[in-house]
Amino acid sequence: MTHEAEFPPELGALNDMPRARLFSGNTPLQPMPNLARACGDRGEMFVKRDDCTELAFGGNKVRQLEFYLGEAARRGADTVLITGAVQSNFVRLAAAGARLLGMDCHIQLEERVAKDDPLYRSSGNVLIDRLLGAHLHSYPEGEDEAGADRQLGEIAEGLKAEGRTPYIIPLSPGHKPLGALGYVVAAHELLGQLKADGLHIDEIVVASGSGNTHGGLLFGLRALGSDITVTGICVRRDAEAQRPRLLARCAEIADLLGIANKVTSGDVIVSDEFLAPGYGLAGPACREAMVLGAQAEALMLDPTYTGKAMAGAIASARSGPSGRAILFLHTGGTPAIFAYQNDMLAALQGG
Repeated sequence: MTHEAEFPPELGALNDMPRARLFSGNTPLQPMPNLARACGDRGEMFVKRDDCTELAFGGNKVRQLEFYLGEAARRGADTVLITGAVQSNFVRLAAAGARLLGMDCHIQLEERVAKDDPLYRSSGNVLIDRLLGAHLHSYPEGEDEAGADRQLGEIAEGLKAEGRTPYIIPLSPGHKPLGALGYVVAAHELLGQLKADGLHIDEIVVASGSGNTHGGLLFGLRALGSDITVTGICVRRDAEAQRPRLLARCAEIADLLGIANKVTSGDVIVSDEFLAPGYGLAGPACREAMVLGAQAEALMLDPTYTGKAMAGAIASARSGPSGRAILFLHTGGTPAIFAYQNDMLAALQGG
């Protein structure tokens, strides 16, 4: 299943990349007037609803998986392997996309978050993984990307010995950034929506983790001649570690598409102000953002990615120059709310 060619020459070989169709079209671009008022009514606020990508509760990973699973299908794979945190949105959607394309899925869950709450290990994304019939494996380390990929490789070798044709979606850097292409596509989509609606955006705020969403979006915007500021809110590593990862990702995208890289070091803006207390854990600003997003705009945010990114958008709206238009990229993660039920109830009670 592939999309029709639709991208301009500025995006190089994007039209020729294998791509599986996992959702039906553009995601909504909506104003957030209530949140803007709650932030002091100093400018406009909008949201790009990539939580509405349809597949198994949606999220940004659907766009990324269109290219990974397109490549898997091209290779004749019958099984997909992926690694991620216990409450990973990526592994949940990889299992869903695999099922949609008639493939099996093996999921490796890494110990990235020190939580002993039983809900964290049984509800949210884990429950959906099980409903999708994914084969679950575990990896004891949370900050060993290369090791996690090696263990996936060992599982894949076992599957090959059984006559299966596995395809690995890698975690560690150094692989073709197929997932980032989903957000090069999103940049093209977004600019078309802004033009059609006559909107001007000054800043886009997005969660910055693997670098595929942030890097792909930034690369696509610059390739298409847009100078919109893109601010990445660090969700896994600090700004010092995240910045070179983003620069490397943009260079890899340019190589993959065979076009010039128009992203400069000055384009890569990252903030780790809302990272504490760490990956998968919500600090006070994140909890406030989750409650405010829900009660002002009925937006459901998660404590790992979108809650922190929304905290960044709120801070920018409250303290940045007035008169600007800020766009929050909602990357999904909704099922994880239920795995953090006790934390969220404490936040609502002022704990």
